[in-house]
Amino acid sequence: MSGGVDSSVTAKLLSEKDYDLSAVFMRNWDTRDESGTDKGCEWEKDWEDVQRVCEKLDIPCQMVDCSREYWLRVFEPSLKAWESGDTPNPDIWCNREVKFGALLDRLTEGTQFIATGHYARKGHHPVSQRPQLLRPVDRHKDQTYYLSSITEASLSKTLFPLSDLRKNEVREIAVRAGLHTASREESMGICFVGEKRSFNQFLADYLPPKPGPIIDSVTGHTIGEHQGLWTYTIGQGAKIRGMQEKLFVAHKDKEQNTIFVVPSRCSHEDLLVSNMRAKDWSWIWADEPPSAIDTPEGFHARMQFRHRMIDVPCVVRRVADGSILINLDAPQKAAATGQIAAIWDRDWCLGCGTIDAINLSTASEHVFPA
Repeated sequence: MSGGVDSSVTAKLLSEKDYDLSAVFMRNWDTRDESGTDKGCEWEKDWEDVQRVCEKLDIPCQMVDCSREYWLRVFEPSLKAWESGDTPNPDIWCNREVKFGALLDRLTEGTQFIATGHYARKGHHPVSQRPQLLRPVDRHKDQTYYLSSITEASLSKTLFPLSDLRKNEVREIAVRAGLHTASREESMGICFVGEKRSFNQFLADYLPPKPGPIIDSVTGHTIGEHQGLWTYTIGQGAKIRGMQEKLFVAHKDKEQNTIFVVPSRCSHEDLLVSNMRAKDWSWIWADEPPSAIDTPEGFHARMQFRHRMIDVPCVVRRVADGSILINLDAPQKAAATGQIAAIWDRDWCLGCGTIDAINLSTASEHVFPA
């Protein structure tokens, strides 16, 4: 449980069934461990909310400290990725490495299932009966993208009680049950950043400045200076002192430590991505990826590289070094290296990988350097 309305209602729904329940609150981060200040996640308030809900529902609860695992398996790799100019997704790594990794490993042997407040659905293949990660009823709240890296073993032990509910229905259940979290606002952004400071302010505590030029891709002129590739994200608006026209980040040159921008009046090709390569690919069914990925025709699927992005059709192929090449049916805006590319067979999420190259040449489709 997180202290939010979704996990509160999850506990409420399960308490009405014949389960032997125990609530678990994960403490993943506390800025005071590092700085001695109160900046960052307000985990103590979240823990108080969990305890209040569990007391009302008569469910025992415990706090499990996963901050060490989070630091080593999620935060440090994310920090390295940001420093290099990539755009990682710590939430996906957290689900794989901590919530459905370290936490599951630390629960008692008698634990049969872990239930979460994710908006996702679990089904079973009609022939093999293996578990499938499926999209939920509420597509607007769909969180299967965040779960796309979990293993089949973890999925088999997971329940998603909110799979058939919409967000407004979840709040209504909380109100009827008298849960104080019914009106609690959703937490936004990354846990360890907190809500009282900007993302760049947070990263500045951990990453040293590394100034470099900002170049207008249209004119080739240097129009500003950045303090590190991590201070800008592909596709975001770039505020440049002295520039009246709105600009967008189109590309980062890691070797030259340079950021390229384009003016908003341009429908510039630098903002569009037609194909991408993904490394460290993880199939939920690790031993049985779609056989078509190894054929010249490829596997026809749908993909996302951002949460709440409308999934788009694509063709997926596996190449010589094990990387996955994804060709999009239509170009998409603002894909960046480091982002997670996940694929679906209709509503069935098959797995994901980390984007490490975009807009490859035709020759690159066949032979990649190891």
